[in-house]
Amino acid sequence: MKQILILSFSRIESDPRVRRQIDLFRDEWRVVTCGYGPRPDGSSEHLRVPDEFPVWRYPRAAVVARWFHRAYWGNRALTWARNALAGQEFDVVFANEVESAGLADSLNPRLGFHVDLHEYAPTLHSELLTFRLFVAPFLRWQLRTFVSRAASTTTVGRAIAERYRREYGFDPGVVMNAPRYSERSHSPSSTPIRIVHAGAALRNRRLETLIDAVERTTADVTLDLYLPANDPGYLQELRERASTVSSVQILEPVPFDELVDTLAAYDVGIHVLAPTNYNNAYAMPNKFFEYVQARLGLVIGPSPEMAATLERYDLGVVAEDFSAEAVARVLDELTPERVNEFKQASARAARELSAEVQVPVWKKAVDEIACSR
Repeated sequence: MKQILILSFSRIESDPRVRRQIDLFRDEWRVVTCGYGPRPDGSSEHLRVPDEFPVWRYPRAAVVARWFHRAYWGNRALTWARNALAGQEFDVVFANEVESAGLADSLNPRLGFHVDLHEYAPTLHSELLTFRLFVAPFLRWQLRTFVSRAASTTTVGRAIAERYRREYGFDPGVVMNAPRYSERSHSPSSTPIRIVHAGAALRNRRLETLIDAVERTTADVTLDLYLPANDPGYLQELRERASTVSSVQILEPVPFDELVDTLAAYDVGIHVLAPTNYNNAYAMPNKFFEYVQARLGLVIGPSPEMAATLERYDLGVVAEDFSAEAVARVLDELTPERVNEFKQASARAARELSAEVQVPVWKKAVDEIACSR
């Protein structure tokens, strides 16, 4: 049996995109994984990167001085993984995100390596001056130096794929962040209408907008937010803000495997993602598809990729802009009858907007690498 290494400097057992990769290849390949956290299901062997070696911590002086090769291999997570993997032979390496590409290349897989770029790396935190001045040039160097050597690439959305194509000459396939198809029927909308948001508590997402909108709306709605402590200070600010609005509560996050079942108890999934950087502006996030698999109606901001998909399937409503006032106006117009129509539309679209339709792009890419020699 051929051997594939899946590299991801994330906590793999709770990373839905990487887990879909493991599930895709586990039957036909011996899957070895390398990343943070315990061995994920489906992995035959797992090399656990020590938590005290965060992959974002590069030698600062080398990055600032643009000694990029020294900066890259001065990263303790990358050098730990290279040493831990030394001596193993892989037919294919499947690398997640830009930082894994140089490591994948250094391992000299027998047939080649694929890079799943996820988002558009040079603008990940472009709202920050230090990122634009120092980190973005380093990421652009990694794209030119390492990703350019990959046999193939993928990313999460069409706009991001087109930008990689235009600026770097890559030809990424698109694999959207859709979960597995969930066999379920939609439930009738409740009164009050139950709105839910589940996702990372990151300041650049401006989640306070959702709370402010619910406070302003005249509609009979409630809002539950399932938020992990990505930024504890920001999460505490959100808790304090939510405590002043009786119809809003912040709850503990639920495990990935339980998320769609948890969401299915609601009526509307909301995601109004402030366009604070390029990737936020053109996001097609997990939660959009999780809301569909839970058979919810959707309320979103005017993010182009999300809005186009929502309108194609008539899944819900799009606010005019990303302000609390605009979101409140959308909520004002929600009725149980409209929400029921959106939930029915989610049920019709769920099969097409599922992982089963998306992940064959990865299989095709790896099959082509495997047949290349």
